[in-house]
Amino acid sequence: MTMPIPTGLIRDLVARTLEEDLGGRGDITTLATIPADAVARFDIVSRARGVLAGTQAACEVFGQIDPAIKADWRIGDGKPVMSGDVVAKLSGPARSLLTAERAALNFLGRMSGIATLTRAYVDAVAGTDAAIAHTRKTTPGLRALEIQAVKAGGGASHRFGLDDAILIKDNHVAVCGSVGEAVRRAKAFAGHMTRVAVEIDRVHQLDDALLAGAESILLDNFSLEDLRSAVSVAKGKATLEASGGVDLNTVKAIAETGVDVISVGALTHSAPNFDVGLDEA
Repeated sequence: MTMPIPTGLIRDLVARTLEEDLGGRGDITTLATIPADAVARFDIVSRARGVLAGTQAACEVFGQIDPAIKADWRIGDGKPVMSGDVVAKLSGPARSLLTAERAALNFLGRMSGIATLTRAYVDAVAGTDAAIAHTRKTTPGLRALEIQAVKAGGGASHRFGLDDAILIKDNHVAVCGSVGEAVRRAKAFAGHMTRVAVEIDRVHQLDDALLAGAESILLDNFSLEDLRSAVSVAKGKATLEASGGVDLNTVKAIAETGVDVISVGALTHSAPNFDVGLDEA
């Protein structure tokens, strides 16, 4: 089961979405054409094969538009769907359902696309010990939802933001002067309760990172040969994360080098939208 996003956060995300959609006058097409007392029944239907995500946001859309909307979810986040599957059955005031339609489907389509792509990567590395993780390359303002969708697809957690983990990148190293110096400064700042990760882009930097005590080391754009060498040198002393040059054609070979984590920015910045629609029941 995918962990829900805190109520206040999801409420604010959806409120901003509806403010953008409704403007100052509301859904004037629906107001002009649909009687106020009309009721309707609709089905949310998958039009493709994939993994469902985004139901929490869709539910919040219905609740904010009109608490009288009833949503009977037949399939939950993280579950596989086929083309033609009924994801949810909706009933309630027709105006409210039609007004909520696009915002709810946008959340479902975007998040299910992320979950579906994530599952493809997870399946591609099946049989290895490597985890597939997201990055911070997310849509501004939607990170919580997009990371929730990655998890629905079977992906692993990475850092959420700049404040919850130390990850020393190449530009930090450039300013500090060396990998070892950057790691030592970070460990002195963080104390023993916070893991320190550092990005390296050359094999010879690995020894410096290990000697300085980095708990996690990000191997940026390493060749397969260099990844295998890094795994051999580290000998489990640090978590090794491969990043860069990862796609569905390369991820299995990367996983087979023995790295612990493969981070994939494409999960959130390049996932295609998942086709889901609203049909009259």
